[in-house]
Amino acid sequence: MQLLLKEIGKLKNIEIKKTIDSRIKEFERVGSSGPDEIFKELCFCFMTANFSANRGIKIQNEIGDGFLTLSETGLSEKLKELGHRFPNARAKYIVESRDKKDELINLLKEIDDDLILRRWIVKNIKGIGMKEASHFLRNIGYKNLAIIDFHIIDLLAKHGLIEPPKNKRLTPKKYLEIENVLRKISKEANLHLGELDLYLWYLETGKVLK
Repeated sequence: MQLLLKEIGKLKNIEIKKTIDSRIKEFERVGSSGPDEIFKELCFCFMTANFSANRGIKIQNEIGDGFLTLSETGLSEKLKELGHRFPNARAKYIVESRDKKDELINLLKEIDDDLILRRWIVKNIKGIGMKEASHFLRNIGYKNLAIIDFHIIDLLAKHGLIEPPKNKRLTPKKYLEIENVLRKISKEANLHLGELDLYLWYLETGKVLK
């Protein structure tokens, strides 16, 4: 762990820290910007499952309010046109999730516990798993959940901190085990889990996305 902490410490002393701090403030702004913007961020997280985050950002920018208004067929056609791998499934999940929008927004107002919110989202919004729910909550300003994808898993395994999941299958139990490892790293690095994710992503990919 010490080598990884040293690498994170180096990043905290260079220009990239300003980029990461700015991104965290952007997430907080999205979280206070109103129901439609929050829902569109959920739609972004639907799209990034088994798909490129960078391309997901481009699609999110292209579709915009269409996530709120397009029919399932119209949204599927738009996603296909923009090159998404799973246009039909993603369109179906997004349109179905509109029925949960008001309940989700009310819960975000009433509950300030990241873990409780994640459990509710995973249980009640079809197509959203542990990673996507954590990603969504981080992107609207919550900081105490880990976004565990295979970039993060590869980095932790490279440092000997975890054993990679067999068959690349990340069960909820395994997710929580890895999240606990990341929680220890975040405590040592004096970072929230949401911030740590951006540092680790930069170490592994050279990019700061969302």
